[in-house]
Amino acid sequence: MLWSIISAIVIGAIVGALARLIIPGRQGISMALTLIVGIAAALIGTLIAGALGIANTGGIDWWEHILQLALAVVGVLLVTQMRPGKTHPGGTTRT
Repeated sequence: MLWSIISAIVIGAIVGALARLIIPGRQGISMALTLIVGIAAALIGTLIAGALGIANTGGIDWWEHILQLALAVVGVLLVTQMRPGKTHPGGTTRT
């Protein structure tokens, strides 16, 4: 159980950071919020991968990590859009 939590934090940090790199422009959200979005994406991605039967493979679980990354990108975009007065993808400012 402890290893699962540590793994979710580490993978969440990685997929959250990668999501911010993939999205063009400035997101205007903190690294802490990025970490939270990444952790949530990692946990949800693991649950979905488990339900699809692609969570445990003989090596690196690439499909699971791709799913987690896609969820993190969507999560970062959603959080960015919900923050008033911040910049969103494309670099324009919402008013």
